[in-house]
Amino acid sequence: MLHGSRVTLRAIRTQEFDRVYEARGLSATWHSTVDADTLRKRMAHSGEWFEGRLELAIESDGRLVGTIQARATAGFSPPGVCELGIELFNEARGKGVGTEAVQLITEWLLANDYPRVQATTDVRNAPMRRVLEKLGFEEEGVLRAFMPDGDDRADYVLYAITR
Repeated sequence: MLHGSRVTLRAIRTQEFDRVYEARGLSATWHSTVDADTLRKRMAHSGEWFEGRLELAIESDGRLVGTIQARATAGFSPPGVCELGIELFNEARGKGVGTEAVQLITEWLLANDYPRVQATTDVRNAPMRRVLEKLGFEEEGVLRAFMPDGDDRADYVLYAITR
C-alpha cells in the first residue's frame, strides 16, 4: 500500500469488480473491449506484480475513485522501463486525486528498480498532460496515428521521467 495525503493506492477488492468493469467499459481511454475474465484474473492478483503488471485501486476519502497500473511486460519494453496507466471515475476528476496517485506510484517505481517511468496520453487530453508536466515528466514526442479512435486513429504524446 502507498499512502499520500489524500490518496491510498491499494489492492483492488473483489467486491469492487463491478465498479471497475463498468468504468473501463465506459471509459474513453480504454480503446479495446474489456474482457471480464481477464479483468477478474488481474484483480485477483491486484497489489502484486502479475504478468508484468501491477494493478492498484485509487482510494480517496475511503472510497474507490479509480485504478492505476504499472506495466513492465517482458518483450514490450526494455528492463527498467515501466509505463503508467490511470483511470479515474468521473466524480474524482479535477480534484488533484489523479496527480497524487501518479506521483505516489512514480516515486515508488523510481525507488524500486525502474530508472525510467513513462506514460502516453491522447494529444487532446490537456488535463493528463498537465498532470505529467507538473510532476516532472518530460514530453519526448508524438506517436502519430497511435491509438484506435472510432473509425480513425488518435495521435498520442509520450512523456517520461528518469531517476
